[in-house]
Amino acid sequence: MLRHTLYLEELTHQLAADWTACRHQRWPTSANPHLLVSQKTAVDPDHPAVSIGLLRGALCRGLTLSGLRPGRILNEASESAAPLRLMRLLGITEQTAIRYVAAAHPDAQPS
Repeated sequence: MLRHTLYLEELTHQLAADWTACRHQRWPTSANPHLLVSQKTAVDPDHPAVSIGLLRGALCRGLTLSGLRPGRILNEASESAAPLRLMRLLGITEQTAIRYVAAAHPDAQPS
């Protein structure tokens, strides 16, 4: 299995840590290794973490999971303007990171 390390900024790290603690309180014997689980999948490690339907149901009308990701990347690019940070944080390629930084900071690009 391929593994990819993502570095989280402080807020995301704290939210994930808080959720992990809450999840452990709710389902202390869960063997499901995924961060996001549902009531059903937390107690059965043979099920996926969460279903796509469950995630879609949690979104506001008109939003999609694939539509949220570019906005998240662009937001991070506007905050940091550091392609390497985007690559580590979001698991994107160098070319993608550079493209997002250029889109977020058009005034900083050489003429």
